[in-house]
Amino acid sequence: MVIATMNEGDGSVIAARTRMKSLGSAKSKAQLRALLLVAPLLIFLLLVFVLPIALLLTRAVDNRAASAALPYTMSALSGWDEQSVPDEALFAAFATDLKQSPRDQIAEVAKRLNYYETGMRSMLLKTARTIRDAKPPYKAAFVAIDPKWETPHYWTLIKNASPPFTDYYLLASLDLERDASGAIGRVSAENAVHVDVLIRTFIVSASVTVICLFLGYPLAALIARSKGAVANMLLILVLLPFWTSLLVRTSAWVVLLQGRGVINSALIWLGLIDPAHPLDLIYNRIGVLIAMTHILLPFMVLPIYSVMKSIPPVYLRAASSLGAPPVSAFFRIYLPMSMPGVSAGGLLVFILALGYYITPALVGGPGDQMVSYFIAYYSNQVTNWGMAAALSTILLVAVLILYAVYNRIVGIDRLRIG
Repeated sequence: MVIATMNEGDGSVIAARTRMKSLGSAKSKAQLRALLLVAPLLIFLLLVFVLPIALLLTRAVDNRAASAALPYTMSALSGWDEQSVPDEALFAAFATDLKQSPRDQIAEVAKRLNYYETGMRSMLLKTARTIRDAKPPYKAAFVAIDPKWETPHYWTLIKNASPPFTDYYLLASLDLERDASGAIGRVSAENAVHVDVLIRTFIVSASVTVICLFLGYPLAALIARSKGAVANMLLILVLLPFWTSLLVRTSAWVVLLQGRGVINSALIWLGLIDPAHPLDLIYNRIGVLIAMTHILLPFMVLPIYSVMKSIPPVYLRAASSLGAPPVSAFFRIYLPMSMPGVSAGGLLVFILALGYYITPALVGGPGDQMVSYFIAYYSNQVTNWGMAAALSTILLVAVLILYAVYNRIVGIDRLRIG
C-alpha cells in the first residue's frame, strides 16, 4: 500500500512537470510566431530609420578622409615633432600622395583642412595641381608654391587632421575649439553662433509649448464637456489642419501676416491701425510663434482631450456638493487628474518644435532660424556633414535628456497620448 501510494504521487509529479514543459513550449512557440509577424516591420525600421540616423551621427566624429587620401604623408608625420623643419622625405611622401590619390579625395581633405584655417582649401588644391608635374627633390617645388611649406605651420594642420576620430565638430557645435596645446576654449565672438542658435531653439520651442497649453487646455475641456454633434464638429475642426500640407499652411500665414495681408487690411478697414504703419507680424519672432502654434496646437489638444474624456463628471459634482467652490474643485481635482494629458501634450509639442525647419524659414527673420535650419544649411549648401551631424547629435542628446527628466519627474508610465 505504501509503495502504491508513492508510485501514484510520483506519477502526479511527473504529469505536472510534463504539463509545465508543454505550456512553456507553447508559450515559446507563441512568442516566436509573434516575433516573426513583427520581423518585417522591425527590419524596415532598422534599414530606413535607425541605420541612416546612426550613419549620420557617426559623421560627427569621423575624420578618416585625410588618412585615406594621404597615407604616406600620415605615416611620415607620425614621427615628426611638430617643431623642426620638415625634411625631404616628408615632402616626397606628400607629393606621392597628391599624385596618386583621386582628386575628389584631395578635395575632401582640402575642405576638411579649411575648417581649421580659412584659405587652406584653395592653397592645397593649387599645390596638388602644381606638384603633379614636379620632379624630385620636391621641397623646392613646395616652397615655390607657398613659403609656409618650409615652416611647421601647414604640416601641423595636416597632422591634426590625421586621427580617424575627432571632437572638432562636436566642440564647434558648442562654439568651442582646441588651441595649439590641445586645451579646450571658446571660439572668437564673431564665430560664436551655434550656442545662440541652440538657446533660441529651446526658447522658441518652450514658448510655443506654453502658448499651445493655454490655448489647447480650454479647447480640450470644451470638447470633452460637449456632446453629440457639437463635440464631433469641434473635434473635426481640431483635426482639419492635418488634412492640409504643412507647406500650404505656412504659406497661408505668409499671406495673412504680411504688411498688406488679410490681417493688416482688416485692421486698417476697422480703423484700428494707421495705414502708413501696418503691424509687423511676419519675418520676425511673432510670425514664427503664431504659425508654429497654429500647426502644433492639435498635438496639445488631442492628448489632453483623451484624458479629460475619461474623467467622470461625478467627481466635480461631488466636490461641489461638499462645498468646494468651482475654482478650488478645478485646481484640486480636475487639473491633477488631467495632468497626464498635459504632460504628454507638452512633451510632444516641445519635441516636435525643436526640429521645425520650414515654418521658421518662411515666416521668420534671420534672427529667428532654429537649429534645423543650420543642419539643412551644412548638409545642402556647404556640404559639411560633420557639422550637420554634430548639431543633430546635440539635438538628439537634448531630447534624450528631456525624456529622462520627464521620466524622473512625471514617469513615462503615466504618458497618455490617446
